[in-house]
Amino acid sequence: MKMKKVVSCTLTLSMAAALAAGMGITSLAEEKDSYTFGYIAYDMTDIWNEYSARAFEYAASQAEVSVEAVVLDSKNSLEESVTAMESLIQQEVDGISIFPISTEQGAQLVKMANEAGIPVTVENFAMDIEDPGDYIATVACEYDLIGYNAIKYIAENKPGAKIFFCAGQEGAGVYEKYQEGVDRAIEEFGDQVEIVSTLHADWLTDKAYDVTTDLISSGTEFDYIFANNDMMAQGCYQALQDADMADVPIVSTGGSPDGYQMLVDGVEAANMTAPVSIQGIQTFKNLYEKVVEGKDPEEKFLSLPVLPISADKLDEFIAWDNYEAAYNYVYGK
Repeated sequence: MKMKKVVSCTLTLSMAAALAAGMGITSLAEEKDSYTFGYIAYDMTDIWNEYSARAFEYAASQAEVSVEAVVLDSKNSLEESVTAMESLIQQEVDGISIFPISTEQGAQLVKMANEAGIPVTVENFAMDIEDPGDYIATVACEYDLIGYNAIKYIAENKPGAKIFFCAGQEGAGVYEKYQEGVDRAIEEFGDQVEIVSTLHADWLTDKAYDVTTDLISSGTEFDYIFANNDMMAQGCYQALQDADMADVPIVSTGGSPDGYQMLVDGVEAANMTAPVSIQGIQTFKNLYEKVVEGKDPEEKFLSLPVLPISADKLDEFIAWDNYEAAYNYVYGK
């Protein structure tokens, strides 16, 4: 099913304004036969960004009112991102979605769109800085929720588990957010599970193999692994195989295509999926409803859902490239 087309409006501007005021509507969008939406990517070589951008394009293809999506790649360059915004402004697009490099850079682009009078929305960052500019909404993954849900899942499925947390790289802020959620879950479920070791494999398969092998050699007892991403889960599994411990279950995060295959192959027991395809669909929806329908979002910030998927429930897995499933999830179809 597709989105409902906006009913044609024949009111004069003054009558429309009066009607909007009487109904308590903050804005009344100008209806057009077709729209052009810009999308500024942070870096299309990053698969998270690529799948989100493709989902945005898919959502545009499903709109009943014609929407052309123009995707421009910043290539992880501040200068390129400004050039992309200037290009979209010159093209007089109807709305823009930004996948920022940082909150500060995102605010710079938002303010450029503000000056041009073009509605703008943001994804992948909560714009929690002092002056982010005027944007429609944001949708982003909250890593602490993934960390929390991973420990919660283990507590619910194997009470008494001794967990090895194979963690990501320190210092960049991502691992630290995961740790916040892990700490919160341990406060809540600490009487059911225990983290016996936290070792950093820096998101890398080879390093995950090494730290897991070292932990096994140390004699530390563990019977569950929380791997901070799918690449590290693979390294952990290889180490377990070499030590004849392949029956130790692994929970990972993200829900990437590789993660799906590892569930199929029995490498992972479960994955705390955060489908970035949903993020791309949702940022399109935020922009579309504001620009085409004149509706402000109910929430200024939406968290990307964390969907725990076990190996025996693969039919519930929303793959990053399954744009139809993500679309149906966002639009409740």
